This record gives sequence, C-alpha cells and structure tokens, in this order.
Amino acid sequence: MTIITDDLRLGNSFAALPPAFYTKLMPTPLPAPYFIAASAKAAALVGLDVARLASDDFVEFLSGNRVPPRSQPLSAVYSGHQFGVWAGQLGDGRAILMGELNGLAGPMELQLKGAGMTPYSRMGDGRAVLRSSVREFLCSEAMHALGIPTTRALSVTGSDQRIMRETVESAAVVTRMAPSFVRFGSFEHWFYRDKPEELRILADYVISTFYPELTAEPNPYTALLAEVTRRTARMIAHWQAAGFMHGVMNTDNMSILGLTIDYGPFGFMEVYDPGHVCNHTDQQGRYSYANQPQVGRWNCYALGQALLPLIGDVDDAQAALGVYQPQFAETLDALMHAKLGLRTVRDEDRALFNAMFELMQAGRVDFSRFFRALGNLTVELNTIALDTGRSPHPDSALRDMFIERAAFDAWALQYRQRLNVENSVDADRKAQMDRVNPKYILRNYLAQIAIDKAQQKDFSEIAKLLAILEHPFDEQTEHEAYAALPPDWASHLEVSCSS
Repeated sequence: MTIITDDLRLGNSFAALPPAFYTKLMPTPLPAPYFIAASAKAAALVGLDVARLASDDFVEFLSGNRVPPRSQPLSAVYSGHQFGVWAGQLGDGRAILMGELNGLAGPMELQLKGAGMTPYSRMGDGRAVLRSSVREFLCSEAMHALGIPTTRALSVTGSDQRIMRETVESAAVVTRMAPSFVRFGSFEHWFYRDKPEELRILADYVISTFYPELTAEPNPYTALLAEVTRRTARMIAHWQAAGFMHGVMNTDNMSILGLTIDYGPFGFMEVYDPGHVCNHTDQQGRYSYANQPQVGRWNCYALGQALLPLIGDVDDAQAALGVYQPQFAETLDALMHAKLGLRTVRDEDRALFNAMFELMQAGRVDFSRFFRALGNLTVELNTIALDTGRSPHPDSALRDMFIERAAFDAWALQYRQRLNVENSVDADRKAQMDRVNPKYILRNYLAQIAIDKAQQKDFSEIAKLLAILEHPFDEQTEHEAYAALPPDWASHLEVSCSS
C-alpha cells in the first residue's frame, strides 16, 4: 500500500542548529485519531490538496502517529517573561516541529500542537484539548483573512482520549504553520544563561534565514532588533484596529517575525471597553486591550536586553527600539483613517477619533458592528424632512446603537463636516469602508457553538464558520445571524490560559 505522507519532502533548517537548541523526539501517538477540519487556503500555501488531509494516512501524520521518513521531529527550548515576571526555562511543552514544506511564500514549518510530552512540558501532559484547538484553528485563519500578520492553521484532528483540565475534555492536535516559531524568549533563554555563543548562533540563523537583507547592515543585530520592533508595532496596531485581544502577551508568545502566535485566551472586542481583559486568568489586567501597545513595547525592550551582548552599545539598542512608538502610531493612524473612510489626514482627526471612542464606551456599543454600520452614514441630511417627520432618519440603525442619541448626533455632525472637507461620496466611501471593517469576526459564542457541536462529533459548524470567516468583509446575507449581537448566555463565557 502506498503511504501518501511518505512522499512529503520535509526539510528542517532549525534542526541544523546545535543540539542545545532543541530535543529531537517522536510525537506520542494519539489513540484512534479522526479528522475534524482543515483549511484549504493554508493547505494551498504548502502545495497540499485539502481533500487528502482527511485520508487515514494524513490523519495519522497530523495526529503524530506516523512520521514521514524525511522528518526530524523536535521541540525547541526557550525561556520568557510571563505576566512581566521572569519565568526561566520554558520551551515547546506540547508542540513538536515535524519539518518544513516548501510553499508559495517559501518554506513553512509544520508544528503539531498537542502531540505529547516533551522535556519542556514541566508539569503538563503535553496534550491539547478540543476546545482550545478549535479556537486556535478558527482564529488563525480568521486573522489572516482580516489582514493581520499571523501563524496559520492547517488542520485539527481529534481523539476520544480523555484529558483533565478544569473538567475532563477530549484530546485534539492542531497543525499550525509559520516560516518560523522562534520567539523573543528564544533569545532571552541564552542571554539569561550567559551563553553569548549560542545567542550569536541563533541570531545569525534568524538573520540569514528570514532577514537576509540585514546582513549588509553595519551591525546586523541592531538592524534585526529594529526590524522586529517595527513588525511588532505594526502587528499590534492591527490588533487594536480590529478590536483583537491576545490575552497572554508573554515574551515566549512573541514571534521574531512579527506574527500573532499562540492563540489561547484571545477575544475580539464586543462591547467597547478599553479596559476589557479577555483572559480570565489575568487578574491584574496586564494584558487588557488598552495595555497591549505598551506591553508590546515592553516585550521589545526585553528582546533588546537579550540582544545587547551582540549589539554592543546601549545607545544603539535604544535607537533600534525607538522605532516602536512612531511605527505603532503611524500604522494605527492609517488604519483608523481607513476605518472612518477618510482619505486625507488633518490635525483635528485625533480629537474626532477620541470623541468617537468616548461615545462608544459610554454607550457600550459593539465595536465591530459600529464600524460596519458607520459606512452607511450619509454625508447630507435632509433636515427639513426630518423636522417635519416626513422621512425616517437615514442613520437610524447607527443612532439606535446609542442610548444618548443626541450625543451621537453631535459627533456625527463633526464627522459629516470632516467628510465634506474631502467632498466624500457616500457610495464610494461605503465600498472602501466595507473593505476594512469586517462584518464577521470570531466571537466567543460562535466558537463555543462550534465546540459544543464538535464534542458531539458534529464538525459541520467548524467548516461553516471557517468558510464565513474567510470572507469577513463580504455581506454574506445568507449568514446574517453570524454578525448578530451575542445572546445573553454568551456573557457567562470565560476563556483562560487553560488548554
């Protein structure tokens, strides 16, 4: 019998590093695995036919039960700051890198998350549960569709093996993809162990493999810090514009490529509240929505500290880190102008944005629904018709989001005046705004419905939700219910670091 996965041409550039950087090991087989879902778009990136991923052969591979001959499975070591406190050695406690597949954008690492215990599991069992695996699979692909830098998710497989968390749950493995899973904490590990040679080896590997253009810089390590800082700032600006909250921005969860990585207790903003904390474990609110930009900067400084022995000069490191704030502000400003359909930039725009957010917070307005509806606002109002009651208010859907409609009307007047400065055309502006303000996001309750059905072996909702989230800006009128406000029961949902 021909085994399809035996023909996978798996490379592994990370395995070429010295043995101190990882442990080579085999995944722990998952009893009686079964196929749950796969992303056709992610599969296409590495030249795989999504239909074949559901075959018994591929399910065995994607669950860690069959290892192709060319594979060199390994788990990487790293350290990190968790909730701002140095946590020491961490590492891939349940993730095993199977190798790289060449794809449309270059090599992509395939990593099995939930593939069993590793030397870095600490007190963990090395497994992932269905609940968290479905959430990571859906959110990885949803974030990509939103245009936010992210790791990708190829598939989810499951098993009836029971896993103990707060309650007994079933096991699952999510296959995730990225050019690299190296983290800020990968560099911190060698800095705090006073291993300058290993630090240099890792930096040289990252530069030569992922940032080869930096080799021509006077100090490639300084240039690396600056580029990673820029990418991180841009990524977090995209988070803020989309209302996305990561939930656990530890330095071991920060990608050296500026990708959103390690989806755990994430959430998308619903009722706008800048102090919202999506991670139930985060009792101090360190990773609230409002804090994310500064935490991102703090994490970059932690990376700068780790790279300092290679950079050599504190002032040079400070200069590299100095790109964070202007890059974040520039990116977020551009995104906010796009979200409001503004083609030009004026000094008074910041005040307009601030007043809008204050109004949204006071009115407890749903973040995504507000911005999507804002595209329907008309520049010109027929005030005579409104005063005489001969015509319904054209902005009634927007106004009805606010308890204090007069407050919204006052802000909308300023917004209209700003649009008139640009001679904004309603239809053109709406088309542009609808391309950047999603109608569909991965709300917690939507993910929970899919998880509840999956626990009953009904995986149809995962596939349906994935198809919707792959086109978040389209109207998809047949799926209108998926853009609705959360039901009352959703207010009781909590997500935490447990997975």
